[in-house]
Parts: sequence; C-alpha cells; structure tokens
Amino acid sequence: MASQKQISSALVSVYAKEGLLAVVEKLHDLGITIYSTGGTWKFIHENGIPVKSVEDLTSYPSILGGRVKTLHPKVFGGILARRTNQDDLAQLADYKIPQIDLVIVDLYPFEDTVRSGAPDQEIIEKIDIGGISLIRAAAKNYEDVLVVASRDSYGSLLSILESGNGKTSLEERREFATMAFNVSSHYDSEIFKYFDGDRKSALKVSEKKSAKLRYGENPHQEGIFYGNLDELFEQIHGKEISYNNLLDIDAAVGLINEFEETTFAILKHNNACGLASRDILVDAWNAALAGDPVSAFGGVLISNRPIDMETAREMNKIFFEVVIAPGYEEGALEELKQKKNRIILKQKEHRMSGRIIRTILNGVILQERDLSTETEAGMKTVTTRGISSEEMADLIFANKIVKHTKSNAIVLARGKQLIASGVGQTSRVDALKQSIEKAGQFEFDLEGAVMASDAFFPFADSVEIAGKAGIIAVVQPGGSVRDQESVDYCNEHGMAMVFTGVRHFKH
Repeated sequence: MASQKQISSALVSVYAKEGLLAVVEKLHDLGITIYSTGGTWKFIHENGIPVKSVEDLTSYPSILGGRVKTLHPKVFGGILARRTNQDDLAQLADYKIPQIDLVIVDLYPFEDTVRSGAPDQEIIEKIDIGGISLIRAAAKNYEDVLVVASRDSYGSLLSILESGNGKTSLEERREFATMAFNVSSHYDSEIFKYFDGDRKSALKVSEKKSAKLRYGENPHQEGIFYGNLDELFEQIHGKEISYNNLLDIDAAVGLINEFEETTFAILKHNNACGLASRDILVDAWNAALAGDPVSAFGGVLISNRPIDMETAREMNKIFFEVVIAPGYEEGALEELKQKKNRIILKQKEHRMSGRIIRTILNGVILQERDLSTETEAGMKTVTTRGISSEEMADLIFANKIVKHTKSNAIVLARGKQLIASGVGQTSRVDALKQSIEKAGQFEFDLEGAVMASDAFFPFADSVEIAGKAGIIAVVQPGGSVRDQESVDYCNEHGMAMVFTGVRHFKH
C-alpha cells in the first residue's frame, strides 16, 4: 500500500530516559539508523546500541549551553522533505541530508518546574525550543514521518514497530501527529499562562486527556470529560461515571471540604438533601439520612472519614449511585460492593482548581472559586439578643451548607443536622416556605432551629415567617437598604441575627 512507509532512520532527543531503552533496542533490531544528541546520545551509546551524533551530521557542536543542538537544515530538511516531491529529494541529495522517518521527543518538564516553585531563570531554561520544533516539523509532515511526542506513547510505538516490522500506515502517522499537536499546544498554553500571570489577558484552557461519557445531561446529548480523574479518586468498584455523576461528585467534594468534624452528606442534583456532623460516623450517616430519606434515593454520598463496617451496613439499606470517602475498612468495602453498578470512589489528597469557567453566549466567563468560609470571628451580632455557643455552632454549620446550595437558598439546621433547605427558588420567601414545608413533611420540630440565607433579606417578611415557625437565630450577609426592618423584627420577638458581610450566590 502507498500509505505504508518503511522507517529507515530515527532522530531521538528526550529529556527523561524512562522507557527509552526498550524503544532504541527495538529500533536497532529492525536495522533503523539512530541519530541523537547530548544526554540522549550518551544514554544510547552507554547501553551498547549504535547511534550517530547530530553534531557529526550537522558539523556543528551543541552551543549556547545546550540551547541550540538540533536547529539545523540538515536535521529539519530530513524531517520536512516531502518524499513524493522530486525537488525536495533533489535538494536532500545536493546537501547530503539523510531522510528522517521517525522523530522521538520528550520535552523539558516546564509544567513540573513551575509547579515546584523554582526561580524564574530555572523555569525559563525549561522552555524547550529544539524539541518543540522537532515535534511540529515531524507532525506537519505526517504523510512521511512518524512523530512520538511523549514517553507516554512509547508503548504504542513499540506495538506499531512490532506489528509492522518497521513499517507504519498513514492512519497511524496521522494519529501520532494529532497526539503530537496535543502535546505541543498544551505546552505552549502552559508557557503563556506562566508569563501572563494574574493578568488573565486571554484564556488558555488545555487538558490533554479526555474520556467520552455515556451521554451528557440527557441521553440525546453528547458528553465528554476533559481532565484526569485519577488524580482525585481511585475508582474501586462500579459502572462508568456519568456526566450527571460528575456534577454531583464535584458538588459533594466542594461541600465536604468545608467540614473538619466527622461529617456525612447526601446530595441530589448538586444540592445537599442530608448532612450531619457527629462524633461517630454511623450517627452522622443516620442523622444525614433523616433529613430527607426520600431524596436520598439514588443520591451521591460523601464522608470525610473512612467508612467502617457498621456505617456500611446502614448505608446499604438504601439505593444510592455513588459513595466517596477517604478510605474503606475491608469488611465495609465488601458490604458496599454488593451492588455491582454502585460507584465506589476513594478520594485522594488533591487541591481543587481555584477558578470556575462556564460557557455563555459566544464566549466564556471565569470567576474565582468561592473559598470564603465564615467563622465566628467574621460574624457580627446585630440584635440585642446574644448568641449561645450552641446556636453559633449551628449558624456556622448552616452557613457552610447554604454556600453550596442553589440560589435562592435557605437552610434550616439544629444540632449540626440539616433539617431542610429551600433550593433554587425565584424568591427568598418561596425558598423559606419550601424548607419549612419539607421540615414538616419529615416531622421536624423547628423550635430552636437556626436559619441561613445565601443573600440578604430585601424585606422583613422572611424573618417573620421563620420566627413564627420556631426559628430562633438567623445568619445572613446583610447589605439591604431595609436591613433594619429585619433586625427590628428579631429584637421585638426575641430572635438573634448575625451578619457575615459575605454573599454566597450559586447559579
């Protein structure tokens, strides 16, 4: 077939040497001439494999402290020459330039160097010039040249070399070229982001890995996840994670990160329908479930403590889609694995992105993640009635939950248990009425409970409704021109109110 190309010579220039030996041994076994330079040439030579130096090919040494090694017409001419173009081939002959059919590169670790906190000059020196140029040249000429742009592709390369006996197909070369441009574009994006710093003059989002999901939010929509979930979780059991699962998992992780005490949360459609903090995990689970045992069906469960056997037995009494925890006791894991499709995730230590990006209209919007978590020190009592330590603990607890609840949002809590919430309503009064109705549905007495609001009360009507239902303390951002009306109602009816000064809209 015309698309089949025999590899006769290869250029190898890599930073990291892991996995390289098997590749160059295979190239040698196939009779392929190997060119290399610098540390790569030394590595190949010391392993007893014949290798020619790029310096001998170009008649120029590596100069400028290694900044210029492969940037030469005798290298790039051999890569870029079109094998079906007679003028190109004539020029190769005139200038004694060998054809190079395979280019193997592993770039300087720019991202890792930035992440390490290295000084600026060290980071600058990790901007690969020759390597990135080799990748682009070989990928551009994929009709004749196979390019391997990362050591992550060594396994695939070895398979091709083995199965094709040194020959490659056009489809294989184009696929490797696609992967190469993925590597090079990501590399350049990271360099730009480093130079741009906090200016945010342009948006460069680059994720090298993708996973096709079963579908999107609905079966008629395509869904793809870009990123590397393995950095965050180990999937121990269950079916493939879906688009909607991912949304709930993201919401669950953000919520549970607010709590240091032993806490269990149950989420449905990105909102908490049950959450409680207790000294013992099984008690936290039972209290969280009691908040809304109906909505818990098919939900996403998350704990900030390893799941023990007693808790697993109680959890297994209901149907749920996903469970997330930092660990599982052996017996507990076997208990939870009884449902073959149940997704069981072990959460790893990993810092979530500090920004949120959404597509809108013909562009995107970006904002910082809401990382403000109010403590007692940040809460200002604005009523004549003071706040007990138990009430303050509940106000802080409720305020953490309302921060992660769809606006307009109201959260009712008592004894570090989510009693009910009003979620995603077009008015704050409706959100409050929804939460009161739900609390009654599950026979919760609201006497002595507290209320958290994600934004200020424009009128005193919400406070009045809450007071008549038994609410004794309220936390809200404040900031309405009619704040005093709400404060006055509280003072007249023995309620307490604190302002945080921080709004937590979530749309």
